[in-house]
Amino acid sequence: MWPTLRARDARALIGFLVEAFGFEETAVYGEGSVVEHAQLSWPEGGGIMLGSDRDDGGPWRLTPGSFGCYVVCADPDALHARAVAAGATVIQGLNDTDYGSRGFAVRDPEGNLWSFGTYRGEPRAV
Repeated sequence: MWPTLRARDARALIGFLVEAFGFEETAVYGEGSVVEHAQLSWPEGGGIMLGSDRDDGGPWRLTPGSFGCYVVCADPDALHARAVAAGATVIQGLNDTDYGSRGFAVRDPEGNLWSFGTYRGEPRAV
């Protein structure tokens, strides 16, 4: 799956997501301040797609700042420190859950919610 979001300042958000969380800028299409399409890859697999909020958003209209995502990560403690150093707003500090995950949740400068943790989901039934 490739979650998608829109941003008021897509180029600034891309920079934040790379610096704060370690996403890798794989592709960015657009000119000037407008990002038509961007792909940011997650080092542990998968990624997100995003673009600038535009009046001509067409049928794929998303409200900036309304995105939420859970991302699996191997080292939430190091990622938490990185995110805080980059200015992410912590909404849930590092914690351990009763289902075996360690993680945290933050808000990015656009208002989107990001939860990171070690929980990889339950195995699928065969």
